Amino acid sequence: MDFLYVKSLHIVFVITWFAALFYMVRLFIYTTEAQNKEENEKKILTEQLLTMQRKLWYIIGWPGAIGSLVFGFWMLFLNWSYYLTQPWMWLKLIFVGFLVLYHLQCQILFKKQRNGIFKWNSFQLRLYNELATVFLVGIVFLVVVKSTGSLVWSLLGLFIFAALLMAFVTIYKNMRDKEGKKKQENNPTTPES
Repeated sequence: MDFLYVKSLHIVFVITWFAALFYMVRLFIYTTEAQNKEENEKKILTEQLLTMQRKLWYIIGWPGAIGSLVFGFWMLFLNWSYYLTQPWMWLKLIFVGFLVLYHLQCQILFKKQRNGIFKWNSFQLRLYNELATVFLVGIVFLVVVKSTGSLVWSLLGLFIFAALLMAFVTIYKNMRDKEGKKKQENNPTTPES
């Protein structure tokens, strides 16, 4: 198959994979938060969210991951002598390795939630969700710029970006906490959501 077709399919599967990763962790958050609802609402929400998780994970998530890796390594194979001499490609492969570990951790969280185990709270899951964004930014910049020149500045920029994401998640959590307290004060008989 022509290199450009392989590259196009790789890009399609990468987009699919990231879409699944972003949405899957959001579903983990919603499922975790559903555990704080009244029993009837909790049961209905949890059942629906677990169904959505299963469909997303097996119909979009895993095929996206497998397709990305298959077509990515196919591209490497087609231009082996070029890619493996490029420092940016090695750094990209390290990021991809961490992304695969992220995906596998999502698989573990998926299995645990299906078994009614919710060890991570919604704030921890929100922070975890932003990790995929950091991988996405790092990989895209490496592929487009094709350079590890000024690697220190690039990593510093990525670190600052990650810190800003974490700060926004923390600010959002604080806003939700304040909103929840106001609701609780205004209606003390309603359980906190």
